[in-house]
Amino acid sequence: MTLAKLFAGASLWPLLVGLAGPALAQEAANPFAAIGHIVVIYTENRSFDNIFGLYPGADGLGVGADRFVQVDTNGKPFESLPPIRGGKGADRRFPAVLPNAPFPIDAFLPAAQKTPDLTHDHFQEKEQINGGRMDRFAAVSGAGGLVMGYYDGRRLAQWRLAEEFTLADHFFHGAFGGSFVNHMFLVCACTPKFPGAPSSLIADVDETTGLLARAEDSPPSAHIAPPRYRKSGPVTRDGYAVSTLQPPTPLSPLDAPTPAGHGLPPQTQPTIGDLLSKKGVSWAWYAGGWNDMRAGRIRQRQAPEFFQTHHQPFLYFANFAPGTPERELHLKDAEDFFAAADAGTLPAVSFYKPIGKFNQHPHYADLESGDAHLAEVVARLRRSPDWKDMLIIVTADENGGAWDHVAPPTIDRFGPGTRVPTLILSPFAKKGFVDHTVYDTASILATIETRFGLAPLTARDKGAADVRNALETGATAQGSATR
Repeated sequence: MTLAKLFAGASLWPLLVGLAGPALAQEAANPFAAIGHIVVIYTENRSFDNIFGLYPGADGLGVGADRFVQVDTNGKPFESLPPIRGGKGADRRFPAVLPNAPFPIDAFLPAAQKTPDLTHDHFQEKEQINGGRMDRFAAVSGAGGLVMGYYDGRRLAQWRLAEEFTLADHFFHGAFGGSFVNHMFLVCACTPKFPGAPSSLIADVDETTGLLARAEDSPPSAHIAPPRYRKSGPVTRDGYAVSTLQPPTPLSPLDAPTPAGHGLPPQTQPTIGDLLSKKGVSWAWYAGGWNDMRAGRIRQRQAPEFFQTHHQPFLYFANFAPGTPERELHLKDAEDFFAAADAGTLPAVSFYKPIGKFNQHPHYADLESGDAHLAEVVARLRRSPDWKDMLIIVTADENGGAWDHVAPPTIDRFGPGTRVPTLILSPFAKKGFVDHTVYDTASILATIETRFGLAPLTARDKGAADVRNALETGATAQGSATR
């Protein structure tokens, strides 16, 4: 109970306000005072239109397809989409010819089946976005026309959660590119640095376009084959790591050592974990398969688990190096997450990363299994004693190369990238609400920082909107009375 509640109507109240005014003002200004537990569930590689393009009231696919036309390498509209390609050529589960427009994947392939992977990397996504025109996804993808596919989300648990709570339809992933850089962005609002990277890791960029330089034998049309480049690489010329790299020390003893000089040097930038620890706020990163990897029972990227080391961002920071107390204290297994949820002992901030087979990533995972896992996790959290003051943010790390029709805002050279599906779930969340606020991955950090009185990590989270617009008016007062 707050002092305001305790002394409401009492003659001492004016004096109390004078003595405690700053603290009361701070409490009233915190839109998340009701929230005692923040849980971030970080899924994989889906654009907003890919999952929620048909959602009523959202900025989706309800307008004529003429504004969704994709263009070829020469800038001219395709007469039909490039063929859908997998690892062994054309994917014959789909029609050989598809109109140049969005199409329903589940008209040809159930959500329980895996699709080919799609190109999703830093320079390629910048080219796909094409200055906000969003018209080169099909031209710059190894999967061809598959980028324009979407699902009828009404069959998904995510859709039902959106109907019950809040769906954010203008939430963009933080940085152009794939999972590695966006997981790093989630914890530090920064792009990792690799000064002095070997020349073999430096991308060959065209000075005039700022994009990957095309090889001389790059095909003239995406109908023939995807583009070819002189040299792609995970590091920019000025030493930023924008694509997948491994930490210097493998997590699993089964994995081969990272070649000398090719692992990302330990990062020293502050993370949200560092800020929380310094403030004395409890937190943990929970990952499916963590204990099995450390014990050498599984290795990364192998069936059936498909654990991904580059989905574990804290591994790349010096403060969480092997043998450090911080690693043992804060990096934990999914089973620890579920046990804490069941017991009502979750830390104030939890990040949960599903193991690969349940993370919804195309190619090695399917949408239906990941959706069912997400539903199970959310249901378990709602049964937790901690649910009464919980805020859950469910979002994808990045779009995975899937097209979306909404142009991202321009903030800096690294992003944000394309829209991703995002749910905001809480007893205090607005019900059946579509939140049109412009968010990006840094909004998660901004929300945590606002709740716990932390300084921003970088300009990106300083400028990001927190998710207060998704909460019911009066949540602050309710939380004040129940803490």
